[in-house]
Amino acid sequence: MLQGKTIVVTGAASGIGAASAALLAACGADVISVDINEPDRPVGRFFRADLSDKSSIDELVAALPAGANGLANIAGLPPTRPAEAVVKVNLVGLKYLTTQLVPKLSDGASVVNLASLAGLGWADAKDVVMASSDLGFDDVAAFCRGHKISEARSYFFSKEALIVWTMQNRWTWRARGIRMNSISPGPVDTPILKDFIETLGARAEEDMKTMDRPGTPADIAPVIAFLMSDGSAWIRGTNLPVDGGMFSNVLCSTHGFN
Repeated sequence: MLQGKTIVVTGAASGIGAASAALLAACGADVISVDINEPDRPVGRFFRADLSDKSSIDELVAALPAGANGLANIAGLPPTRPAEAVVKVNLVGLKYLTTQLVPKLSDGASVVNLASLAGLGWADAKDVVMASSDLGFDDVAAFCRGHKISEARSYFFSKEALIVWTMQNRWTWRARGIRMNSISPGPVDTPILKDFIETLGARAEEDMKTMDRPGTPADIAPVIAFLMSDGSAWIRGTNLPVDGGMFSNVLCSTHGFN
């Protein structure tokens, strides 16, 4: 399905990133793994980078080969980390890496952003999301203070803004056939699941009761692989919930349907 394609995967050292890198390779892709930590079992070529640091991203982009067919933006921080770090890695660094790397991608490439069920309320956060459109690395601390983005809110905001950015770029690189989509998992059983439960408390516990089970990286990786394949070429600017039905449950509850 992905034979002959070169795909860059960030966050490849653990969780969804590691599972996706392994599956993409199994599907025939030449994987380039990127993470701040070296994976125990690196898939393909490994590049170390800190996505909270602009100069580190610049070095990564300069080092990556030209002609990659895909970029899977999976690296991210949980809401237990400082708000400034969460916003830098989950949003600002992701956007900067993508825009800097696009000129080196091949025509027809696919960009897939890992968003979250936590970001599906983006419409209710329109003002702060719009205010973040030109947010740079040096502006994050003041932005978080000014918009009262702290603790768990940093994670929700970063994913809300990421979903909107994905939709806004539905046709940005259409002349080159480059498409962008996002995936919004629900709770997934990864090493950072405990961080979400710790931060979100009762809400997380209620979600866990509603679900039949948490997701696993193996539930998410095949969707990323599909969005990297030529079979998804007509899907553009879409955010795809992959959450065991949780978003549908929220919508039905909100609008009075069983």
